[in-house]
Amino acid sequence: MSLSKGRYQVGFAENAQEIREAQRLRWLCFLSRHPDAGAPEALDADDYDDRCNHVLIRDGGSGALVACFRMLTLSDGAKIGDSYAARYYNLSRLRDFRGRMVEIGRFCIHPERHDPDILRLAWGALARHVDAQGIDMLFGCSSFIGTDTHGYEDAFAMLRERHLAPKRWLPRVKAPQVFRFARALRLRQADPRRAMAAMPPLLRSYLAMGGWVSDHAVVDRQLDTLHVFTGLEIRAIPPGRAKLLRAAGA
Repeated sequence: MSLSKGRYQVGFAENAQEIREAQRLRWLCFLSRHPDAGAPEALDADDYDDRCNHVLIRDGGSGALVACFRMLTLSDGAKIGDSYAARYYNLSRLRDFRGRMVEIGRFCIHPERHDPDILRLAWGALARHVDAQGIDMLFGCSSFIGTDTHGYEDAFAMLRERHLAPKRWLPRVKAPQVFRFARALRLRQADPRRAMAAMPPLLRSYLAMGGWVSDHAVVDRQLDTLHVFTGLEIRAIPPGRAKLLRAAGA
């Protein structure tokens, strides 16, 4: 995959050095906040890196890596136990999903980059991959920064009100520490403005396309995040938005 839009270029990592660049950016985005963050050359790496395709978005002028994510393709829901998300969520209901699936993981944008075209290009690249590979569902873990739920109440209340997974796919609790927001915030009415302001950009994109989430968030101390399982059935994407995504990936 090779794609250019404006000042940015996107493609797959082709060697170990490029994967290492992605691991370095991931460390910067997810782990550098920790008091014991480690040396400047520290990486975020795990055993899934060898199983995935790594997508890199670069500044075409400087060559600097500005964003990355990884993709794990599954033949159908029977393989859901092989996913990274299955370490944190009971995904047994998704075993019945009939269709090819892609897990999107470790999505991050360099903290000094705020150009919305980066996210648009990422979705354009995903749209191209979905069409080329005949993918029927995208899924992954969408992360809120930090493990304190304070400040995210409206965001989680909105997820409960509008965006919970259909019961047939709803993930169940597996992780040892979770925030059961659908239960804890069942009486809270979300303030839409505050909710959207607190929502991670990637999750906002999923929801705008018809995505859904688990009824609880996992408290991930290692990455210092709260994350929700997020799914998007490709057939649920509104036609107008699907057309825009394909145009971004053209």
